[in-house]
Amino acid sequence: MGDGFVFIEIVIFAMIAAFLVYRLRSVLGRRTGEERQRSNPFTAAPPAKPDNVVPLPERNRPRPDAAPASDEPLSLAASIDQIRAADPTFDEKHFLEGAKAAFAMIVDAFARGDTATLRPLLADDVYDGFARVIRDRQAAGEQHEARIEFVREAEVVEAKLDASHTALVTVRLVTDQVNVVRDRDGAVIDGDPKALVENVDVWTFARNTRSRDPNWSLVEVRQVQ
Repeated sequence: MGDGFVFIEIVIFAMIAAFLVYRLRSVLGRRTGEERQRSNPFTAAPPAKPDNVVPLPERNRPRPDAAPASDEPLSLAASIDQIRAADPTFDEKHFLEGAKAAFAMIVDAFARGDTATLRPLLADDVYDGFARVIRDRQAAGEQHEARIEFVREAEVVEAKLDASHTALVTVRLVTDQVNVVRDRDGAVIDGDPKALVENVDVWTFARNTRSRDPNWSLVEVRQVQ
């Protein structure tokens, strides 16, 4: 009798399970392969078609990371905001400190002809120009001495995020330097080892904001006379 009672329980549970399955299928429905896929709440919605766009108050302004609506360039502040939107780690003050350190390192390495130090800091075309001057100087037996005594000014004067997500930031640096060129015998042929000369340099640094490499490269050098 005990076995019969167990068998009856199994039958009852089976009937209950069948009823629940039927109810679930009636509520949820069956997949036919034609259902619309549920949208992912973490994925941005696709842009609306131009004919269906209805501008809303205060909503038609470009985002900091969006391209400008016209051909007019962005202001410096807006450009920096655009870079920060693409790279939240970007900080203007921290960048300027790094630019000043890079400036001093590059000036020193260039004067000493240290291409190994220059190579990772410069873009290819800038490096080629620096290396060519170093080779010519060495061929002539000349020695270049450069020493930065003071950094008077350092400011970001231009900024841009291009279509390839590369941030380009231009820095104007005003420094007092000692620059001397000597011949192979050590005689001074240019400059004065005791005189400070004010130099105004405008350097542009670049970095792909999608790269894991946090380092910036020098991509352009201008000197203001």
